[in-house]
This record gives sequence, C-alpha cells and structure tokens, in this order.
Amino acid sequence: MIELTKKLVETWGPPGYEHRIRELIREEVSALADEIWIDGLGNLICRVGSGGAKVLIAAHMDEIGLMANYQEPESGYLRFASLGGLRNDTLNGNRVQFEDGTVGVIAVQDGGGKALTDFYIDVQADGGGNATPVGQPAGFMREMQVRGSRIVAKSLDDRIGCVVAIETMRRLGRRTPNELYFAFTVQEEVGLRGAKTAAQGVHPDIGIAIDVTGSGDQIRGRKMLVKLGGGAAIKVHDPGLIVPAAIKNWMIDRCEADDIPYQLELLAGGTTDASAIQMADAGVPSGCISIPTRYLHTTSETVDIGDVQACIDLLTGLLANDIAI
Repeated sequence: MIELTKKLVETWGPPGYEHRIRELIREEVSALADEIWIDGLGNLICRVGSGGAKVLIAAHMDEIGLMANYQEPESGYLRFASLGGLRNDTLNGNRVQFEDGTVGVIAVQDGGGKALTDFYIDVQADGGGNATPVGQPAGFMREMQVRGSRIVAKSLDDRIGCVVAIETMRRLGRRTPNELYFAFTVQEEVGLRGAKTAAQGVHPDIGIAIDVTGSGDQIRGRKMLVKLGGGAAIKVHDPGLIVPAAIKNWMIDRCEADDIPYQLELLAGGTTDASAIQMADAGVPSGCISIPTRYLHTTSETVDIGDVQACIDLLTGLLANDIAI
C-alpha cells in the first residue's frame, strides 16, 4: 500500500489534465476488472462482476492545481487562476510543475497575500528569460514521507481514496455477488464533474464515494468527532449530502460485524462525489467512506495508515457480500 500511495501522490494531475495519473491507475487495475473503459469526460471506469446490486464506487484522480493566465511584460512572472480550492495562506514559497516540466516558485507581493492576484510564479530561466508560456496547467511538487503510522504528502486528496479502491479491487479478486463499477473520476475539485457523467453512464442502484475528510484533533481546529487513528469515517452529513439512514446503518453494521474501527463524520464544509451521484437519474441512495486527514489542500496532507486499512476493510466487506438495502 505504501509503494502504491507514493506512486499516486507524486504523479502530476490537476483537474482536467488527469491523463498521467489515469494511465498509472489503469496499469494497476488492468488485471483486476472484467471490463475497463474511459468515458467521454475522462473517467476511468472498471466493471467487476455482473448481476446483483449495481454499485458505483467513486474516487477522484485530480489534485488541486493552477493555470497560468497572464505574463507580466517586464519581469516575465506569471499570474495564475486556481484549479480547485487553493489556500492562500499556504502558497508563498511552494513549488509547482507545469505540464511541459518547467518548475516554478510561487511568491507574493510585499504586503499582499489576501487575494490570489497578489501572487505570481517565478519561472525565469538563465538570463531572466521566461521558461514557459501562459495557458499551461501546473500541479504542486512535494515528495511523500512516512512518519511512523502517518503518511505525509500532497494530493492525498484524493489519491488515498484511489488507493482504497485499488486495494479493494485487489482483495476482491473479481469475486463479488454484485455488479461493481469502480470509477476513478476527473475534475472533482472543480465541481464534481466526473462523478456526474459516471453516474449518468452507469445508472447505479447505490453510490459510494471514497474521499478524505477533515480531522477534529488539531490545536484550535474545527470541532469534529473525526480524528486520526480513529478508524474509517462513515459520513452522516455534509452540505451536499444527507446520507440515507439505510446506507449509514449498512456501513455501521458491516464495521461491527467485521470488528473494523469506525467513527461518524458530520462535515460542516465541503462535499464529495457522492453529492453528484445521488442526483443521477431518478435519484441514487449514496454514502461516503472517508479517510481522516489533517492539513487538507496543502502539500503536507497527513493520514494514518490504520485508518486507510480500516477503509479498505470496510469497502471490501460491503462489496463482497449480498447487498439488500
């Protein structure tokens, strides 16, 4: 799991430009599915099994990034727009990599930092020449680190959800009484776009998103029941999704039957692919298994290995058994 996580989190793939991470994931799952295809928006969808309940499991491949949209005529510094929810308080000094391989450093004007327009990217090459043109997307750069039971990396949102999905496919070994569709979705960070097309194409009976959530164990942080090391987080509510009681109880019952540590998630801000899936067709009962994460939308997102394993155990248990909800 650690080696797979490192490969995924260090792969470049901002919203709308997921081709590199998609090919990496496709190589990982090629022998684990009965059928694999890419839909019109770029989602990688893997079918496992046939007959029984039709379940869509969504984990998004994209990571927060940015788009260079203007070059200062004298300095050559690049101004940029966000691709996803950038946190201005974490930008200064961070390095980004453009699609052409150019590495830039984000800086802020003296006295600025409140607005994105206060920031610029230094991509000057030897002699001060500009090394990359505008109109290119960029992703953040940072190597993954393992600290005891903790993984610290960029883009754990939501590459760690992709790890959970891949490892669940591996454990199922293509054996399930259900009809499963593992969707590695695109453009979640800019409006849950991939999950919308995936759900409309699959027409599932049930939807499950695998994503990260915040933690309530940081000093002066948000008040949440979720903490690192507390197990899989079963979503109850967020601003985009009220989880049906039958879905929530199904997940809780599985945890208790298999002795999987779990905690309940009530998220005050943000949502997941499950929010889009539930609105497909005439409505799809949907829930979410969340991985507790500190420092979301930074280059040092942090998860606990035990929590990740609990999420794999829960998802595997749910999908390996007959579903009657």
